[in-house]
Amino acid sequence: MDGDAIRDVIAIDSELNKIQDSDLLLERILLEARRVVRAEAGTIYVKDGDKLHFKYSQNELKERELPPGTKLPYANFSLVINEKTISGYVAMTGQLLNIPDVYKLPSNSPYGYSSYYDEQTGYRTTSMLTLPLKTGSGKLLGVIQVINAKDETGRTRAFSKEDEVLITHFAANATVALQRAFQTRSMIYRMNRTAELRDSHETNAHVLRVAGYAAEIYDRWAFTRGIPEAERDRYKDTLKMAAMLHDIGKVAISDLILKKPARFTPEEYQVMQAHTYCGAMLFTDPESEFDRMAGEIALTHHERWDGEGYPGRVDPAHAAPRVKRIVVEGVEREVEVWDAPALEQDEEGRPRRLRGEEIPLSGRIVAVADVFDALISHRVYKESWTKDKVVAEILAQAGRQFDPEVVAAFGEVVPRLEQIRALYPDAAAR
Repeated sequence: MDGDAIRDVIAIDSELNKIQDSDLLLERILLEARRVVRAEAGTIYVKDGDKLHFKYSQNELKERELPPGTKLPYANFSLVINEKTISGYVAMTGQLLNIPDVYKLPSNSPYGYSSYYDEQTGYRTTSMLTLPLKTGSGKLLGVIQVINAKDETGRTRAFSKEDEVLITHFAANATVALQRAFQTRSMIYRMNRTAELRDSHETNAHVLRVAGYAAEIYDRWAFTRGIPEAERDRYKDTLKMAAMLHDIGKVAISDLILKKPARFTPEEYQVMQAHTYCGAMLFTDPESEFDRMAGEIALTHHERWDGEGYPGRVDPAHAAPRVKRIVVEGVEREVEVWDAPALEQDEEGRPRRLRGEEIPLSGRIVAVADVFDALISHRVYKESWTKDKVVAEILAQAGRQFDPEVVAAFGEVVPRLEQIRALYPDAAAR
């Protein structure tokens, strides 16, 4: 076996273990699996109950037809794990399948090949290598398929026995990285569940959408600025994970305010603003870049480009609660509120506001992503806006509420954001 190929696989293992977000890791696993065996296309699925949920598809030939910097659209479908499909059969049996030509399956094969995708795209699938992603204990995490191996001249060939050995070794190590990433996301889900128990709008679907939007907006912003792909990938990985915790500080807000089924009064709104530095307070002793960015996003995702946002220059490390009497729904009540000391003050003794590029990039991006999801979603105090109305509003706020360059990037990826929204619907919309 080619020693260079083995060394390449080992080097890839190290890179995969640096990726924190499971979705980005799945996409990278598919890309690297294709490179290992020189496959033109591929698909990766994740096991969800008794089904395989489609996650990513890649196709070099079709991607060359797209504008620079864009990707194939997301798809949203599932396959039942049974012997009728190639992926289902591999998931059910745990066996690798190496098929020279999917249109020439033996007549006694229990599985078949659907030509639907080929007919819709004009692409011709021929050779296919499909294998399970299993942990060391035998737990199935998903299935990976690589399609149309290429020889040195670019002609489609069958996958070889050497390809089987290489990709099996790669898949075993990729599964370790994937299991770790799933565990990390599960931990973040649990943290968000604490917020969801307090605020029914703060669902995992909402935070997954906001995180997905933020990653896509950043990717376009960074591509436009010519930021190298490796640097883009590192920042996007951390951003997507950290953005999931943008509203975690809501756990500190009184139920009298948080669960009010109507718009806030100015006094209630001021109490609610504390969720920014209460969230940042959880990350004031950062041990990683994720911690640093999570605190940054929690603190600054309600800042405005024109300086009219909140909370301004405050010290989340020394935020503290106190009891205050305020009027809630016409009744004066005692409410626990949180205050954070100002790091810098304006002429009136209030925290100095942030504006423009004083606001971290991560906060500027999540601000757009969060508002997009809030406006396009139904709330007890408002109906959902149409996509066109939301987009028009965000574009109109460039240079006022939002960073103009971030808004420009947002405008270019709206179709991608719509696909993400379809992937993570609210429970009532399923």
